Amino acid sequence: MPVFTQPKKIPLGIYVHVPFCRSKCQYCDFYSLGGSREKGLMEDYLEAVCLHIKEAGALAPGYQVDTVYFGGGTPSFLGADGLVQILNAIRRRFAVSADAEITFEANPDSVTEKLLKRLRAEGFNRISLGIQNDDDGLLKKLGRPHSYRQAVQAVDLARKAGFHNLSLDLMYGLPGQSLTAWETTLEHVLELAPEHMSCYGLKVEEGTPLWQYKDAVSLPDDDTQADMYLSAVRILKEHGYAQYEISNFARRGLRSKHNLKYWTGGEYLGFGPAASSDFGGKRFTVAPDIHGYMDGVKRGGSILSECQQIPARERAGEYLMLRLRTWEGIDGETYTRQYLLPFEPIEQVLQQFQAQELAIQDNGRWRLTPRGFLMSNAILVELLEAQEQSTPLAKGRS
Repeated sequence: MPVFTQPKKIPLGIYVHVPFCRSKCQYCDFYSLGGSREKGLMEDYLEAVCLHIKEAGALAPGYQVDTVYFGGGTPSFLGADGLVQILNAIRRRFAVSADAEITFEANPDSVTEKLLKRLRAEGFNRISLGIQNDDDGLLKKLGRPHSYRQAVQAVDLARKAGFHNLSLDLMYGLPGQSLTAWETTLEHVLELAPEHMSCYGLKVEEGTPLWQYKDAVSLPDDDTQADMYLSAVRILKEHGYAQYEISNFARRGLRSKHNLKYWTGGEYLGFGPAASSDFGGKRFTVAPDIHGYMDGVKRGGSILSECQQIPARERAGEYLMLRLRTWEGIDGETYTRQYLLPFEPIEQVLQQFQAQELAIQDNGRWRLTPRGFLMSNAILVELLEAQEQSTPLAKGRS
């Protein structure tokens, strides 16, 4: 008898944007709604996002969801009932693998023992906790609504609830922060023994509250920020955390599977206002407007701010930009095979940076060094210029 095998399903990530939070941080430029809100807004949002998920499920019969990520905003601020409602909607409409990585972001002030135990029981298995710093004075300057003591308590509650995959977010380059203070922060936070660490340099974005008084605060200069970054790479390596992306470090086997999709070209669908998707060769983004989102979903109107088919040459550029954010870097044979573009012009540029110890070739792959990561924007400009001037190996793919 002939043996029939089921076709292998394509991995798919799902991102849910929860725009609610207790208060807007001074530096935050993500779409979020801090402070007071009109009555019933959370309930209306839940209804809309679950309907959106229901409608989108029919588009992905050949896919299997292996990661779900609730970002924000502060997803934990939505409460356990709301998060579980959304996750159940995903499970009803998509094939979710039994070992899927299911992450939610949280602030230390918005988690309780009851919430964490409920979410763990419902299948959430990873937390991204926004600690940011161990200095309460700095936290207050940033508009963070928690203390470091609350952060320590939140980690303890997460462990007691059964979470064994915990990521902690930290920020450096903060007002008045010295290199010594940053290194002390790292040592303190490492005592909490997370499985994953994300370390981000503060960026003062136009339109944020911090932008309005940026000249009145003492921010570390570029050289000091660079020293802070390199210090984090060194200290985390000494404590057993391998760097796998510019800002991300993990113990063995505990990288963020969902975020890796963004950097390695995986497919994902986004739900909620301001959520982005890369699916079926198209990239599309929901407009950052909760009322427009809810109305569009319920009435069948447009909810997108952009939607585009990505040309092959642009995908090739993204391969360089995104893969070079990672420690695994890029492979010349893969680049040529996928995009039918010669790798030699790219390699010539990388060899120049190799001479400056900003890039390295290892087992046939090119990647940036930690100092190269600091210069990645400038390096990528030269790589993309070299790519733009290259001639495709076959017609119809440019």
